[in-house]
Amino acid sequence: MKTKVAFICVHNSCRSQMAEALGKLYGSDVFESYSAGTETKPQINQDAVRIIKDLYNIDMNETQKSKLLSDIPEVDIVIKMGCNVVCPILPGKHIEDWGLDDPSGNVEKIISCAKEIEWLVKDLVKRIKNKEIQL
Repeated sequence: MKTKVAFICVHNSCRSQMAEALGKLYGSDVFESYSAGTETKPQINQDAVRIIKDLYNIDMNETQKSKLLSDIPEVDIVIKMGCNVVCPILPGKHIEDWGLDDPSGNVEKIISCAKEIEWLVKDLVKRIKNKEIQL
């Protein structure tokens, strides 16, 4: 059975959504990718949608929506995107915090955040494949 990974933050509209999309792109052979938050937004951050479409040719408006923690299945790995004290709590066998600042409202920061998430997702894939993460 494939490992399940949840990318979580408060609003589930920008960082966690980009991580879910890039997790599906780069990690689908290794894990199932989900994102969720403690609150939802009516739509995903449209700057993030445009940037992910430009950089990776993925239309998050078509493939994803803002979800609550209760909307996703039980997961093995929980990745907190970086929301400090208010970060949601979700049980998992392995939990880590990527500590990314919210880039919302700044296109350059969203591009830079997307590229950092790409690197982190590829590193996560490698660590799962190499059994560096104990599940």
